[in-house]
Amino acid sequence: MVSAPPDCPLCRASGPTPHHRGRARAFWRCQRCALVFVAREDYPDAATEKARYDQHHNDPSDPGYRRFLSAVAVPLLDRIAPGARGLDFGCGPGPALAHMLREAGMRVDLYDAFYAPDASVWDRRYDFITASEVIEHLHEPTRELDRLFGALVPGGWLAVMTRWVSSIGSFDGSRYARDVTHVGFYDVATFNWIATRWGATLELPAIDVALLRTPVRRSVVADGERR
Repeated sequence: MVSAPPDCPLCRASGPTPHHRGRARAFWRCQRCALVFVAREDYPDAATEKARYDQHHNDPSDPGYRRFLSAVAVPLLDRIAPGARGLDFGCGPGPALAHMLREAGMRVDLYDAFYAPDASVWDRRYDFITASEVIEHLHEPTRELDRLFGALVPGGWLAVMTRWVSSIGSFDGSRYARDVTHVGFYDVATFNWIATRWGATLELPAIDVALLRTPVRRSVVADGERR
């Protein structure tokens, strides 16, 4: 526990309000961007993170897991062109979402700090980037969002799936909130703040799913018309 309220890791605002005090961690709520977060002193180290992620079994042949991922895959596929190129950010040890998108004809690269640390992906630009069940793990969310939005083409999509604060319920009774690798919890107000901060449009096709689209640049020609 810390002696003073920590600054928000997303928008850097000071003076968060207490959200919940669990047995092991205190949760704070930012008054500016509405992020619920834990103090940096409660962040897990890399070894603890890796040990937890090694327990994940994300089998792309599991019908139940495919249904779960379809909440973000289906609305994204409705919005991107056939053969679009994307990045599965935080793909984990079993990149099931990338597998599903490839089945639909998309070209998908992988990036994960532990399982696919291919830094060359940041030299490319993508039509879409997925971040399924990963944003809640980010220790530096502003830096990572800068990198994600910067890797999208104009009009590109960032598709995020994460458990919204409003759908968690009791933090004491939620395994999701008790997971020590989950350090930031988002909701609609937070995604509205993110959209404004990075100049994106926001669509919420389902609970726990946010689709953010970067602006489409238009060139100005001599007669003043835009193309």
